[in-house]
Amino acid sequence: MPEVEIRRSARRTRTVSLRREGDQLVALVPQHVTDKQLEPIVARLLARIEKREARRRPGDDELETRARELSRRYVAGSPMPTSVRWVSNMTTRWGSCSAADGAIRLSDKLQGMPPWVVDYVLVHELAHLVEPNHSDRFWTIVSAYPRTERARGFLEGVEHSAPPAS
Repeated sequence: MPEVEIRRSARRTRTVSLRREGDQLVALVPQHVTDKQLEPIVARLLARIEKREARRRPGDDELETRARELSRRYVAGSPMPTSVRWVSNMTTRWGSCSAADGAIRLSDKLQGMPPWVVDYVLVHELAHLVEPNHSDRFWTIVSAYPRTERARGFLEGVEHSAPPAS
């Protein structure tokens, strides 16, 4: 079981809740609940959080399946990617595509963002399999995805709110 910070409160009288604060899990607990009573409650809440996060953060296999579906739907006739995977070493881009070998990589910073944002980044990278640059033809392909403008605005907002790089 991962480490959970326990915060007891005299004001909280009945419910126990578990939430993530950054990388930390925090349980908000009524003052009167004993550690013995708390253990199964936290285990149940932790399982619920893990299940929810697994749905929101697909693995590489799910990501590749999603990319193939998006390619069929929005990038008609494009070559299918040879691989699609999450990477943790992207610091300035949301995704990249090696058109020569068909490999697509998405920044793990996208994990936990709305699925339609991840889909937009996938469509963007899939379009590079057809058009390797950001020409008018490229943007015509990308704009077939109906939430293109909304997703671009979302990502711009995320970039704007990010702390400056040190």
